[in-house]
Amino acid sequence: MSRTVPAGEAWEVDRDVHCLEDMEQAAREAMPADVWDFVAGGSGDEVTLAANRAALRRIALVPRILRDVARCDPQSSLFGVRNAMPVAVAPIAYHKLVHPEGELASARAAKVAGVPFTASTLSSCTIEAITGVGGTVWFQLYWLRDRKKTFELVERAEAAGCAALMPTVDVPWMGRRLRDVRNRFTLPPGVEAANLAWGSGSEAHRAPTSGSALATHTGSALTPSLTWEDIEELRRRTSLPIILKGVLAAEDARRAVDAGADGIVVSNHGGRQLDGAVPGVDVLAEIAAEVGGDCRVLLDGGIRSGTDVLRALALGADGVLVGRPVLWGLAAAGERGVGRVLGLLAEELRDALGLAGCDGVQAAREIRTVTRAG
Repeated sequence: MSRTVPAGEAWEVDRDVHCLEDMEQAAREAMPADVWDFVAGGSGDEVTLAANRAALRRIALVPRILRDVARCDPQSSLFGVRNAMPVAVAPIAYHKLVHPEGELASARAAKVAGVPFTASTLSSCTIEAITGVGGTVWFQLYWLRDRKKTFELVERAEAAGCAALMPTVDVPWMGRRLRDVRNRFTLPPGVEAANLAWGSGSEAHRAPTSGSALATHTGSALTPSLTWEDIEELRRRTSLPIILKGVLAAEDARRAVDAGADGIVVSNHGGRQLDGAVPGVDVLAEIAAEVGGDCRVLLDGGIRSGTDVLRALALGADGVLVGRPVLWGLAAAGERGVGRVLGLLAEELRDALGLAGCDGVQAAREIRTVTRAG
């Protein structure tokens, strides 16, 4: 896309950013090249990364007419909490890579926007500091090789007041992300996994002779042996809602319900794990039909507009997660930038709902879709 501000001038997010693609451009100019690659990149040939956006664009909506939308309201409830819209901030590691306040700035913006913020196990601020901001915080859980430490994280999340747990189940190890491999990507000093005792002297901070230091270190920390029995054990150990992230097969969605999950995230990890995996939106309707209301269904991957949110709702989702755009906003303008991202989504969603003849989220479920040829 063309730049919307003259070359050499700084972006003013309230004046110059009118959609999330504008924020992407502002963020790209603000980030070091290797950090941009870490945020923007996917695994392998990035086929799935590109497919996520292409698949959403293929979903055409069939709007309804002559419906009263004067009081169009995008509010929704997720896991017992009323939110300003059916959107949550996705778990993303190391927000301090793009802004010194890291997750604290992002969480403050999410609180003001009235949406849940998902704190990653690999966040660069502690879970206690993040929940201290207020608002609704979910905790994304990576299963560590040390099971005791895994459940210590669960206990910390409970004690800190997290409203839900989100085990990520599609990362037996980190996908081969060629941009990071070529850059020999390492974490800079001062950016670390604050919830874990790794410190700034870990493998993730030491330049490798080849490959990604972060991938090597993450592989040594996460277990490739996570199974359904572990999820069932987690269910026995906590009363918090469990949202399983990384589901793409309808059979796994049903198994998740049977294991005690309260929700699932239909996700291919933003195109960062198995390259060639199906876009979540392509299997969303099948998965929503399979679970039949037995658990909440969220979509993750490629959401870039309020119309994308409406597409997900029409296909059976209860809400969506938004990931990279939050980091774009954070890189471009800190808390204000994240607030602009979430504000644009709210504005666009209300616009899309009303123009589709929907007075709210429930009505969006009645909208038909047509999938155009690729």
